[in-house]
Amino acid sequence: MTRDNAIISVDATYRSIKAILEKARKSAYRAVNFAMVQAYWNVGRVIVEDEQKGEVKAEYGKFLIKELSRKLTQDFGKGFSQQNLRNFRQFYITFPIRHAVSSELKKDENEIRYALRSELSWTHYRLLMRVEKESVRIFYMEECIQNNWNTRQLERQINSFYYERLLSSKNKGLVRRETLDHGAGIQPEDMIKDPYVLEFLELRENTDYLENDLEQGLINKLHDFLLELGKGFSFVARQKRITIDGDHFYIDLVFYNYILKCFVLVDLKVGKLTHQDIGQMDFYVRYFEQEIKLPEDNPTIGLILCAEKNESMAKYTLLEDSKNIFASKYKLYLPTEEELIEELERGKRYLELEMKGSHKDIE
Repeated sequence: MTRDNAIISVDATYRSIKAILEKARKSAYRAVNFAMVQAYWNVGRVIVEDEQKGEVKAEYGKFLIKELSRKLTQDFGKGFSQQNLRNFRQFYITFPIRHAVSSELKKDENEIRYALRSELSWTHYRLLMRVEKESVRIFYMEECIQNNWNTRQLERQINSFYYERLLSSKNKGLVRRETLDHGAGIQPEDMIKDPYVLEFLELRENTDYLENDLEQGLINKLHDFLLELGKGFSFVARQKRITIDGDHFYIDLVFYNYILKCFVLVDLKVGKLTHQDIGQMDFYVRYFEQEIKLPEDNPTIGLILCAEKNESMAKYTLLEDSKNIFASKYKLYLPTEEELIEELERGKRYLELEMKGSHKDIE
């Protein structure tokens, strides 16, 4: 066999093995996702069946959800908040078995695997639950499967009234073509990165892919800088996830200052600071105020750091009714905006030199 023929043979063998492994990975990802969806549907079923036994349904239902959330969180960790349990209950109510049975499959109410579609993730189902009318909901479900829509595409079609536009349009082909111009569809490997799947498997999120090299390097520097200040900073989390109505948001760094007795949230922006960035930090602060901090904690502080190419900025955020506390007390223990900007600039210079292969210390 000549060298060229040998190379061709190896390439053909490689393509065959690659196809086998890709198919196996996709099957594994889909299997994990579908197992989670089935479990959540069944959790909803058990809750509904138990609630129906209660004499005072409304009061018992609230008590049941609260106690289940407490016990499940203790045993299984994240993913079983009261809101999530209410979502599971609504999932079962919204998608009874008969709604999602494929025509070629046997209608067997004892087989949950016939009731749900393995092509759809839990986030897909959360979005579909928002569609009130059953016939419209089933339409979006079938379109989503047929066209391989990811969750963002599905949300876009629902919010843009795709069903209604298609129904009223004389040129239905044109309306359908619009749905094809919005990026790649469902990628099975992305399912394993879904926070819901990671919570279900009790795996930690790998947040490295959320950051580029510069962001990661700057966050490392800021993390060390705040801890080395010696002014009460205690590290809590990195890439802290907040999930609201199925949308995931990530806070770069979260600290608790045990002198000030408050949370400090840090968000880094590589590029120009926008009003949306400020609004997002305000949202983070309000979330911590309502959901995370204890009654004895002081108001949460937000810190936005902006690392533009030619200029760096630092901005503290506090809810309007807490500004007097910030001015009179917090500034005694927090670094000034000037100190933060100086540290940010020093970190940028160090990383730029390091990326160029220089390891000279920067004074």
